[in-house]
Amino acid sequence: MIERVSGAESVSRKFRRYLKTACLSTAILTLGCGVVLAKDADILIRNGLIVDGNGGQPYKGDIAIKDGVIQAVGKIKNIKARTVVDAKGYVVSPGFIDPHTHIPEAIEHLDGKFLSEQDIRQGVTTVIIGPDGFKSPEELRAILAAAKAKGTSQNYGCYVGHNGVRKAVMGNVQRTPSAQELDAMRAQVREGMDLGCVGLSSGLMYEPGMFSEPGEIVELAKVVKPYDGIYDSHSRNPVKHFLQSELETAEIGIKAGIPANLGHVKAVGLGNEGKAIELVGRVDELIAKGYPITGDVYPYDGAATTPLAAILVYPDQASRKDWSPEAAMTRLRATLKDAKAVAQLKDHSENGINGGFSWIKAVGYDSMRIVDIPSHPELLDKYISLLAQERGEDPFKTLTDLLLATDGKLTITLGAIKDPDLHAMLKAPWAMISSDGSHIHGNYALHPRSTGSFARVLGHYSRDLKLFSLEEAVRKMTSLPADTLRLYDRGRLQAGKVADIAIFDPATIIDKSTYMEPRTLAVGMNHVLVNGEFVLRNGKMTEAVPGHFVARQKK
Repeated sequence: MIERVSGAESVSRKFRRYLKTACLSTAILTLGCGVVLAKDADILIRNGLIVDGNGGQPYKGDIAIKDGVIQAVGKIKNIKARTVVDAKGYVVSPGFIDPHTHIPEAIEHLDGKFLSEQDIRQGVTTVIIGPDGFKSPEELRAILAAAKAKGTSQNYGCYVGHNGVRKAVMGNVQRTPSAQELDAMRAQVREGMDLGCVGLSSGLMYEPGMFSEPGEIVELAKVVKPYDGIYDSHSRNPVKHFLQSELETAEIGIKAGIPANLGHVKAVGLGNEGKAIELVGRVDELIAKGYPITGDVYPYDGAATTPLAAILVYPDQASRKDWSPEAAMTRLRATLKDAKAVAQLKDHSENGINGGFSWIKAVGYDSMRIVDIPSHPELLDKYISLLAQERGEDPFKTLTDLLLATDGKLTITLGAIKDPDLHAMLKAPWAMISSDGSHIHGNYALHPRSTGSFARVLGHYSRDLKLFSLEEAVRKMTSLPADTLRLYDRGRLQAGKVADIAIFDPATIIDKSTYMEPRTLAVGMNHVLVNGEFVLRNGKMTEAVPGHFVARQKK
């Protein structure tokens, strides 16, 4: 099976047995000189700058692919392939893995194939859905069934969510679960893990997760341990108690005996300036003690965006059907005519209804920065809290005055972040890159992270700012999430791994989306392969749908 090479040492029987058990469909031999001989392939990528995902130095070489699997990596000779790609001048890397996204959640509501061009044009070949604790096993099965039926351009895995499980068992009640209810939640977590989920996620800032104590989460996270799953969380109070909330995530993982991931971690708000640097140090200390802690970060100086009017909380919030900007402004103008109604609106918006969720309660006025205000551009990048101070008035009045002055055409970020804190999180060696993105065809406020996160890291932060090397950027998008999420057959350019591959121009890859134009797609990606099939070829979508569900794997 193995071609003989003049002058080369004979191959040991042990190595021959290894090749046989590796079940490679094409015989290969890697020599000390770095030359690989292979018989045939479906696709041959020639002359690329290979960044293999491990974090080592890039090198020029070739990649042979057959039956959706990487057969050989290196300088390949004596091979025939049906398709040859000349990658000279391009970087060839593993396809990127997004560990925290909401983009595929739209699949149930869209017709036809799910091509996710916003991801493919960034090289994202695998996404993990169900973060923030939102999805119960029943909800996950519906999404996975829709994805399988319609076909997808990328692979998808999932978390089983604490909020979804708790709501399914207990509704939205504000109390500790009974022993029977806790057992019922354990059963649902187990059901999710049997489905193939990578672990348990929680969203402790949202209802009903916000009503739970850490001990409840620990007990559910223990269910994940026999499956070798992980715990991921949107922290409980990332603005008012940033460090404590992020470290609570780590503590839950430690107490449950499983790895913990700090979901889309960021130091938001004027009061948290500098605290990301402190958090990195604290996590470094835990890792040094042997605790497996990771995090994921999206590369923007603002968290979720929303029309300012959308954060107002009315008494009938749960039953509202029309969330359009026009309806919001009609409602606000009517409310402002009644002093009692204004007082109630202020209380609900700032404190939630009966202690429930509200954005002002969660993030505060000093986290709200204006990112789009066409009628008053002089107010762009202003914080609501600082504007209120300048005007010498209550922040809620500033908020309503801004809405009236702009007719509701005003978008804010719900968590402004200072650059040094963002840079500290991006550089942390244990931090993966994520998007926290939403599908761009929705009718709600979008964030540029949905269309630009991975391209922005490669172009802006690695190439232009030189925050870290290209190979480190790729590691954060490939082998680090693959290992963290137990997707061991992906994330590296290595013989035997699945051929999820991104080929891009390192000089031009960049995000093009902004807070004002969040739907603009990234540029610079030339080819993308998913499971060995082109989904992007010469910069054009192929409409192929080779993606499939990827379950957690044993190492």
